[in-house]
Amino acid sequence: MSDLCVREVSLADTRPLRQAVLRPHETLEQLAAAEADPAFALGAFEHGALIAVGLISPDGEPGAWRVRGMATAADARGRGAGGAILAGLMRHARAHGATRVWCNARTPARAFYERAGLRTVSAEFEIADIGPHLVMAIELTR
Repeated sequence: MSDLCVREVSLADTRPLRQAVLRPHETLEQLAAAEADPAFALGAFEHGALIAVGLISPDGEPGAWRVRGMATAADARGRGAGGAILAGLMRHARAHGATRVWCNARTPARAFYERAGLRTVSAEFEIADIGPHLVMAIELTR
């Protein structure tokens, strides 16, 4: 993946990929309505094509930031784009005072988040129309 470029993107730029991968049952307008404000978004590009996205924003107790909308195109999985996005989101949060990063991870993505250092901190729960999830988190050191 030598042509991988990760950079900040607009929330609007993330929506088509997030819809296709995560929420095909929702409209782009519904995705937009559920976004945190403000949120920071990153996109991973390969040969100029957007192949992965993710968002992060403050959420919860002071110092807590939540990762949301992590999505990688099916034909680009396993090549490091998602990991690069997550690492960039965590760097951004740390640079803006985060002491903890957490997410509602889809259960099948558990190993992906564990590779980044997050640990399961909840029992499995179901999100309607989406499937089983776990709360995962990592405490950030300064």
